[in-house]
Amino acid sequence: MPKDPVPGLLRRASEALEAEFAALPDFAPAMESAADTAAMGQVLEATARRLGDNYPYFHPLYAGQMLKPPHPLARAAYALAMKINPNNHARDGGRASSEMEMEAVAGIAEIFGWTEFLGHLTSSGTLANLEALWVAGQLAPGRRIVGSEQAHYTHRRISAVLKLEYAEIGTDNRGRISMEALEAELRKGDVGAVVVTLGTTATGAVDPLDEVLRLKQRYGFRVHVDAAYGGYFRLIPEALEEPARRAFAAMGEADSIVIDPHKHGLQPYGCGCVLFRDPAVGRFYKHDSPYTYFTSKQLHLGEISLECSRAGASAVALWATQQLLPLVPGGEFARGLARGRAAALELDRRLRQDISGRIQALAAGAPELDIVVWKLNAETPRQASEWAQRVFMACATRDLHLALVELPLGWFCPAAGFQSGNCESRGAEAGTVTCLRSVLMKPEHEAWLDRIWERLTAACAEVMGE
Repeated sequence: MPKDPVPGLLRRASEALEAEFAALPDFAPAMESAADTAAMGQVLEATARRLGDNYPYFHPLYAGQMLKPPHPLARAAYALAMKINPNNHARDGGRASSEMEMEAVAGIAEIFGWTEFLGHLTSSGTLANLEALWVAGQLAPGRRIVGSEQAHYTHRRISAVLKLEYAEIGTDNRGRISMEALEAELRKGDVGAVVVTLGTTATGAVDPLDEVLRLKQRYGFRVHVDAAYGGYFRLIPEALEEPARRAFAAMGEADSIVIDPHKHGLQPYGCGCVLFRDPAVGRFYKHDSPYTYFTSKQLHLGEISLECSRAGASAVALWATQQLLPLVPGGEFARGLARGRAAALELDRRLRQDISGRIQALAAGAPELDIVVWKLNAETPRQASEWAQRVFMACATRDLHLALVELPLGWFCPAAGFQSGNCESRGAEAGTVTCLRSVLMKPEHEAWLDRIWERLTAACAEVMGE
């Protein structure tokens, strides 16, 4: 592991925090005085050994799932806040951290051009999406929620919890919601909200938000943008292709947005964020709790959140990170996103130019964000899927960690004729195939791409032959 700067930084900050409370009488916490320091050390060492049974999520050779290491400052700020352990449900339990949350959330809202809004952090993107769909249901009770087949599965589950009917809309061969299929559903007249995904979990596909918003003018529905994965890419429009650029540019016109700072935002789990363009939706959260809200006439975060107790340390870590790395185009944070995007484009280019004939990239073109998927060429989809599993394992033995994903076979077929790879007939598009998937979300992935490629090609040669 790389040298960790956190202990030294945290030690000095801890001393500064202790000085803030120096006027209080000294006391010995009961649990600490009863605990044996040597015993605690032994337990921590055992804990470290148990944690070693993990993939190296922090390393550039981990390029599988959506796991990005928190910034060292975020880890230090989180640990510092845990000396107090604030609860951001009410200002009684998290006075400073509540203010820091509001400031940090305002910084996120500014990415989308919002200065008047309602928003807060959540413990996850799932909870953030639940709140957005809950508000949609309050505004249009009994009306359906729709999203693409590639939208996160949580939307169907959330809709079931909220007792709202949910329907999946077909996609194009990039995994983006089909506008023709969406309009067919809208003509039925019972859609209350459309979930638009900017960065699907499978391929990083970007739904055409700008086109959906034009349909909204005609059919009158609510637009919820699930940008849990992709939201921060609005900071680097110059690095995106035109369709994705238009979609991200239109985010300010959405009714609600979800973004996860614990994905691209360099934060520890769990830290999600939900934003509403109309602050008046806060009326749906109104409730009475005199034992919680008695000390301040200022807004308590629990008054605009479905969650109650929630870690104030998450807000402290996010606030500190945004102080160091402002969320502005051209800044260091944005440059880190651009480096991951560049790594994904380079990996896709190499896959498409691979002269061995072992690899087949998506027929529709390069990735829209920083997720790359590809299938292996074989005589049958079943064999291609088996080879994908074996290459996945062969890469792992070389310390390269990828992911697997099941995708429609037709996405790898040329638009005319389906005469490539496993696409000999039109019927092939109905099947699926197991593919390899790489999430290149770490800035370091750009510098490590040669080593990633070396291991990948060696694993393919081992499994599929020279």
